[in-house]
Amino acid sequence: MAIDFNPSRGATLGVEWELQLVDERTRHLRQDAREVLAALPSLSEGGDNPRIRHELMESTVEIVTGICHTVGEAKDDLAATLAELRTAAAARETTLACIGTHPISDWRDAVMAPMRRYAELVEQMQWLARRIQTFGVHVHVGVTGADKAIPIVNALSAYLPHFLALTASSPFWSGADTGLASSRAVVFGQLPTAGPPHSLDDWAAFEEYMATLLRAGTIRSIKEVWWDIRPHPDFGTVEIRMFDGIPTLREVGMAAALCQSLVTLFDQQLDRGYTLPRPAAWVVRDNKWRATRYGLDAVVITDDTGRTAPLRDEVYELVRELEPVADRLGCAEELKVAGEVLEHGAPYERQRAIRAEGGSLEDVIDAAITELAQDRFVTFGEAAHGGR
Repeated sequence: MAIDFNPSRGATLGVEWELQLVDERTRHLRQDAREVLAALPSLSEGGDNPRIRHELMESTVEIVTGICHTVGEAKDDLAATLAELRTAAAARETTLACIGTHPISDWRDAVMAPMRRYAELVEQMQWLARRIQTFGVHVHVGVTGADKAIPIVNALSAYLPHFLALTASSPFWSGADTGLASSRAVVFGQLPTAGPPHSLDDWAAFEEYMATLLRAGTIRSIKEVWWDIRPHPDFGTVEIRMFDGIPTLREVGMAAALCQSLVTLFDQQLDRGYTLPRPAAWVVRDNKWRATRYGLDAVVITDDTGRTAPLRDEVYELVRELEPVADRLGCAEELKVAGEVLEHGAPYERQRAIRAEGGSLEDVIDAAITELAQDRFVTFGEAAHGGR
């Protein structure tokens, strides 16, 4: 089975940001995506790649960039769409937030978007699909050829815990603290074709594996392979899907800078004839779990022999290693936000700090709304005492 890969001209960027529609009064999710999108026809009906799209649940609106060349360009694109979306939502007494799950809304109250492919997914997956009231960020980075896509996916899989821990934002599920940094990673990861990418040798092996899944009836299209990192042949990208819902545009820029810098580094190493690292599948799975459970406090496995190191130290070293690449790409300032997260807390830590200071789950939601609206980290005391 031949799968054509549409190569990109360099490490172009595309970002998909899934946002919550939140009732201004009750702070519960609103199932209003259809009405909100109807108020923005120029953005939601713009050909093959509209700027605003439905997702599985009516509580979710996804905003999408065009093809961007820099992180700054991607942030400006998102900001422009976000401003129009905020105005349309406000007309319905709805506000916006982005964290990996909604702390108090019950997934059983969710309404599915009126799209055939979503109805088919629910029919096939049943409970697994009906409870996916989760929110994430996906970053596409252009790759210059199919021969590079699979080695880069393999190499990026070593950074699943870094991606997740920096953005983990879903400790709460249906009114309870799950004890996890990211419950979203577990909820979405239960889908049969989700989870870490399958370790493959090259593009031909990817084509054969997809053909096998199709013959077996496991999937009906390669778009149903929801790996945490996957090649996207139509776009000519590698898509990093590991990020939880990200509360601020600044942190979205951080995620994009990490991805663009890493993919660029690996692309250049391939051009120089290097063989990229390929971590063992058991290491990838174990490290993803550690970040899901402990976030930045995880101790991760650093090689196939079982050596370990604190994830915070690994993130710090990764950022330092990528600084020269980010500087050349023009995203050094966005990359530095990772240091602010290490200092002030990842989203799950900021949320738990609100609860530790006596705040309610509604205060957690208020903080997420403020963080998105003002593009800043909300201080623990401010959120816990009702500041917004």
